[in-house]
Amino acid sequence: MPFTDAVTWKDDPAHFQRPGRRDFLRVGVVSSLGLTLGDFLKMEAVADQKTFVSKEGVAKSVIQIVLPGGMAHQESWDPKPEAPLEYRGPFSVAKTKLPGVVFNENFRSLAGVADKMTVIRSIAGKEADHGRATYTMYTGYRKSPAIEHPSLGSVVSHEFGPRANLPPYVAVPNASGPAGTGYLGSQFGPFGIGSDPARTNYQVRDLMLPPGVDDRRFTTRREIRSVVDDHFRKQADKAEALGAMDEFYQRAYAMISSPAAREAFDISKETAATKEKYGTSDAGPRFLLARRLVESGVRFVTVSYGGWDMHAGIETAMRRQAPGLDQALAGLIRDLDDRGLLASTIVLVTSEFGRTPKINASAGRDHFPRVYSVAVAGGGFKKGLVYGSSNSTASEPEENPVRMEDVLTTVYAQLGINADKELMAPGGRPIEIIDDGNVVKDLIG
Repeated sequence: MPFTDAVTWKDDPAHFQRPGRRDFLRVGVVSSLGLTLGDFLKMEAVADQKTFVSKEGVAKSVIQIVLPGGMAHQESWDPKPEAPLEYRGPFSVAKTKLPGVVFNENFRSLAGVADKMTVIRSIAGKEADHGRATYTMYTGYRKSPAIEHPSLGSVVSHEFGPRANLPPYVAVPNASGPAGTGYLGSQFGPFGIGSDPARTNYQVRDLMLPPGVDDRRFTTRREIRSVVDDHFRKQADKAEALGAMDEFYQRAYAMISSPAAREAFDISKETAATKEKYGTSDAGPRFLLARRLVESGVRFVTVSYGGWDMHAGIETAMRRQAPGLDQALAGLIRDLDDRGLLASTIVLVTSEFGRTPKINASAGRDHFPRVYSVAVAGGGFKKGLVYGSSNSTASEPEENPVRMEDVLTTVYAQLGINADKELMAPGGRPIEIIDDGNVVKDLIG
């Protein structure tokens, strides 16, 4: 029977629900407080929200190394030397410090620090599109037209805030796409440095006062802006956006006013010997800056080092691209360890998917999400562990399949964030940080 306002219990008892005590209470509260029903439903959503207090865990910082394009697992973490040539590809292997464990020969330096790392060889994905797979890599969700989810870095920023007058979340050299705030406020977004530390003209955007503006003039401008803000705060519809921007500006003022904060971004302070550990590729100065930032107090740094979409000529492409990553990442792990920072810093190496099991007609590999690899070091993750495996042709997970949402949930747990916690999205909608993610306990401890 179609629903109409005229339907009563006598007309159709199967479709009529007698109002309960809670319904009468709801009506009474709404009318007595002058609230709309929408206001009240938002209040109910907050009341039902799953809340957990985030408290710093074993890990205090994260450096997420992002490898755009989809790095081939066969040519990196998960070689298949016993497979037929069309599967194993053109490279040999490098023995690691772990008995019986090899990396691809492209990772000879990383093979030397395998005893400090966890490599997960059984990541099971579903997305073969760059944009959609990247979204999952940053957020732990599959992309939806209904809502945009916050990235790992933005959630860390939301839960813990800044330390030492530094932004809690920095992107090197810049943030893009799903690396942002999603439904969270703009104040939780990444600080993009706007300049590549691998370039000779490297200078951090917005960190120094503009030409012609001295400290006195800067202070005057800040005071004038405060007067204007006070005026607009009286308008309720502007208060929320203004509050987000005000927090953003306060952090910016603190950075500009702090010599220590400015120095954190200055890699010229590093010795030649330290720079040599990381190498001279684009990856080297970026990874070195990331270490400098977490050492100074930044909670979360993303570092992008792209060029892994190798549909053709994978041998030439890997020989060009891999050495920089191999040296810089091994240098980062050693440097963090030497400084006593690796125990409290997670280094998370992610790419959106792997590559096809067979070499294609163009001597490359195409997009392949069904199995690929992720590497982690530090922050309470086990040392010298290879977890899970793919089958003999690197085409399916064979043992201990792990989803990207499980990896991120485990990272959150090490930071002291419960990924079951619900954050409030627009419209009063509580959403879990990650839905249905599991902590992989075998990776930690």
